[in-house]
Amino acid sequence: MTPLFIALLIGSYFLALIGISYLTKTDNSNTTFFTGDKKSPWYVVAFGMIGASLSGVTFISVPGWVQSSQFSYMQIVFGYFFGYIVIAYLLIPLYYRLNITSIYEFLHGRFGKTSHKTGALFFFISRILGASFRLFLVASVLHHFIFKEWGVAFEITVILSVFFVWLYTKSAGIKTIVWTDTLQTFFMIAAVIITLIIMLHELQWSLNDLFTSVEFKQYSRVLFSDDFNDRKHFLKSFLGGMFIAIAMTGLDQDMMQKNLTCKNTKESQWNVLSLGFVLIFINAIFLVLGAVLFIYAEKTGIQIPIVNGAIKTDLLYPEIALNSQTSIVLSIVFILGLIAAAFSSADSALTSLTTSFCIDIIDIKTKKESIQRSTRKKVHIGVSLLLILIIIIFNYFLKANVISSLLQIASYTYGPLLGLFAFGIFTKHKIWDKGVLVVSIISVICTYIINDNSKDWFNGYVFGYELLILNGFISFLGLCLLIKREKKA
Repeated sequence: MTPLFIALLIGSYFLALIGISYLTKTDNSNTTFFTGDKKSPWYVVAFGMIGASLSGVTFISVPGWVQSSQFSYMQIVFGYFFGYIVIAYLLIPLYYRLNITSIYEFLHGRFGKTSHKTGALFFFISRILGASFRLFLVASVLHHFIFKEWGVAFEITVILSVFFVWLYTKSAGIKTIVWTDTLQTFFMIAAVIITLIIMLHELQWSLNDLFTSVEFKQYSRVLFSDDFNDRKHFLKSFLGGMFIAIAMTGLDQDMMQKNLTCKNTKESQWNVLSLGFVLIFINAIFLVLGAVLFIYAEKTGIQIPIVNGAIKTDLLYPEIALNSQTSIVLSIVFILGLIAAAFSSADSALTSLTTSFCIDIIDIKTKKESIQRSTRKKVHIGVSLLLILIIIIFNYFLKANVISSLLQIASYTYGPLLGLFAFGIFTKHKIWDKGVLVVSIISVICTYIINDNSKDWFNGYVFGYELLILNGFISFLGLCLLIKREKKA
């Protein structure tokens, strides 16, 4: 497949997204942009959120992770489901009862202005880094397999990628995202299933042949419970996955903004629970695909790409789809699946970051109505430029597998949010609000120091994704030090 054909395919896809944006645009108001007028059908939101939850990181990086971690990722996914149960029955009723646009408004009512700003700030950092990780991976693929051949710099590839996302989200915001995510989720799931079918055909295997093969068994171990010090241990992965779901979905404005476009609490709960159930099966398919890709590469002598001197297993899937002698159908479905997976998370991140910055950081509701819309548009452009800058920086410093890096960073940035919301929901105490930001920063620093020295301090213990729980716990303890003592009469 030539780079020109790929570019035309991507261009056609974006025209379809822009068409959806045009059809969903109504009055271009901030209410429509932020809440979708609360008229989104829950099943449309649920289906679209599959793509946003998985993203381009899952589409490429999870299959690429199989070589080093086998199917251990499923331990985290099982934890996700129980995290979604907590979101459905604890957080969603709270958000609907408060009738809030940004979920961090809860912190304002519970503790005060500084807590509100702190929660929004940590979300902003978390989501801007998360969105940058996802778009970096896609931009790397597009550049490595398309634009580099034309002599186009990586920086230009990034600018074009973010520009197209900005283009179809700038008017209707979350109302557009609900519907574009539905289209993009369909393309992503279809792509991975079709890829699996084509790969099995190339290997001349049936599903039974695959599952009973010696090669598959080398990659398909799910449960790791031998060594508790190992970061892949089941209990650590399960609990880590559970709290990652609570933090990265339930305490994340990006994911919750879509849930809050549903008509009522019950429909929003159905949305979250169905999402958690479906994700188990979807992630399992991605891992099976990863095993098949490595088996195929070994049998055909395909080399894993090397970028800047480092082996990039993340690029094995695109290498096979675009540079091997397989069917052109595989190349087409891969490109469609890739851009669908990538931009289903990037577009919603851009919209939610704009929402949170406007509502939480600059208090757009307190400004004159005549300038609110123009302010929102300026913020939308500013966030887009920030995304571009961070992705370009990643190109020079990021070496590890992207999904591993993403979850590791989340353990640090979402920890203070976990502690803040837990303290606000499960206690009645009032705190010294102005100290919250300091406590949150200290919590991150302490978590980093403990993680960095855990082998020496805890007899070889290595933290996995339960590091998020530790961070949240330290934040919770720090908030206890800020409790205001009631004056005796």
